[in-house]
Amino acid sequence: MSSPTPTPTPHIQEPNLSGRVALVTGGSRGLGRAIVHRLCRSGAHVLVNYQRNETAAQQVVEEVADTAGTATAIRADVSSPDEVRSLLDTVAQQHGRLDIFIHNAATFRPMEAANVDLDVFYAEQALALNPLLVGAPQLAKLMEGGGRIIAISGNGASEVVPGYVAPGVAKAALEALVRYLAVEFAPRGISVNAVATAMLDKDDDPRRGHMRDLMTMLAARTPAGHLSRPDDVANAVVWLCGPATDWIHGQVVLADGGLGLRA
Repeated sequence: MSSPTPTPTPHIQEPNLSGRVALVTGGSRGLGRAIVHRLCRSGAHVLVNYQRNETAAQQVVEEVADTAGTATAIRADVSSPDEVRSLLDTVAQQHGRLDIFIHNAATFRPMEAANVDLDVFYAEQALALNPLLVGAPQLAKLMEGGGRIIAISGNGASEVVPGYVAPGVAKAALEALVRYLAVEFAPRGISVNAVATAMLDKDDDPRRGHMRDLMTMLAARTPAGHLSRPDDVANAVVWLCGPATDWIHGQVVLADGGLGLRA
């Protein structure tokens, strides 16, 4: 059963991203999919990165066919340094530039800090860091004249979330990398920021069934009345892509409906 197509939030004004080229890692489902939809509604041409599920990526491409923008699917395992370089080489060859880079790809396997699976732990570090760390030299060239880099983080980077040690540590390192790149890239006209959120309410993800009780509890504690939905967070991401945020560099925007304010 296919996921419902994200619909525009009526009171959100779309930034004009016509003619911009954007790349979204992990863009075939969940939050990445919602970001692709928002960018395309704003007029961008979006490269939908995926690792395994070509069918899902092509479905997203078809979903945005009647928007102001366009999309194409592009495969790469962005945890691999070689594939990161190859992906950005392909962008350079096909488009000559990149205006927006959204690093959203992530995985999650629950484990405790005192009993980690080191292979999984380091794999999550690679997935979180390599697209920006390895890709930085090519991104600087692709974004000559200015651009936007936005990394997706989570509350596990600054808070202790049970079982979240591997992605939590990876996201904390990613937020640190965002700050370092922000300082180095700002003189080039490239802004580097992050958007963080709490657990996403993804009703279309069957893997979340065993976590439904936790999600219900967190939704009740969220001041805004529900868990973050993919489109809620995508709105914050695309806002950072617009001209109103030229002066924002190296920040982590927390889009969680106020959940992080609870004691």
